[in-house]
Amino acid sequence: MKKIILTVAAVFVLGFANAQDKKESKGFGFSKGDIFVEGSLTMNSTNDKNTEVKTSSMNFSPKAGYLLSDKFAVGLNLGFGSGKSTTSGTDTNKTSSFNVGAFGRYYFLELGQRFKTYTEFGFNVGSEKVGVGSTVTTNTFNLGAGLGMNYFVTPKVAISFGLGNVINYGTSKTDMSGDKGSSDMNVNLNVFNNFFNTPTFGALYKF
Repeated sequence: MKKIILTVAAVFVLGFANAQDKKESKGFGFSKGDIFVEGSLTMNSTNDKNTEVKTSSMNFSPKAGYLLSDKFAVGLNLGFGSGKSTTSGTDTNKTSSFNVGAFGRYYFLELGQRFKTYTEFGFNVGSEKVGVGSTVTTNTFNLGAGLGMNYFVTPKVAISFGLGNVINYGTSKTDMSGDKGSSDMNVNLNVFNNFFNTPTFGALYKF
């Protein structure tokens, strides 16, 4: 009788522990119907004393997504940027940019409970203005696919890593008379060997 009671108790404890593990693992990650907001902010400032050129820039890229399933999300993204370059303390060149787009994201690999790896594809349309007074505007279009990763610090907060672009196609055209525009296509099949060279970092919050 004692052996039977101990056996039943052991089964109960193991079952409870397994249920807790499954519950905790579901806390980190996404479920159908979840909404997330994500964004990155980058700022840069340089001062070249040899050429007496000072440059500064700021870029903010927020996005929001909705989970159609546990692994697939769709969403919208925005981009804002500004910059300034000053030569010898007198000549100043300013830039500003804005873009809007849509994306689809597929989570294809989980590395433990907290790391969620994804591939993302989408497009952006935008414009960039360069100059002071006589400003040149460049209209842009970009279509691409890349890789990324989320690391969940808590069940609702994650750090985002943009690992690299695999495919990217872009066009640009200025408002200058006679400009016929340009286009470029990049395919980086070696992304797994160099994605830590230029990663982008951000934060994600899940509702």
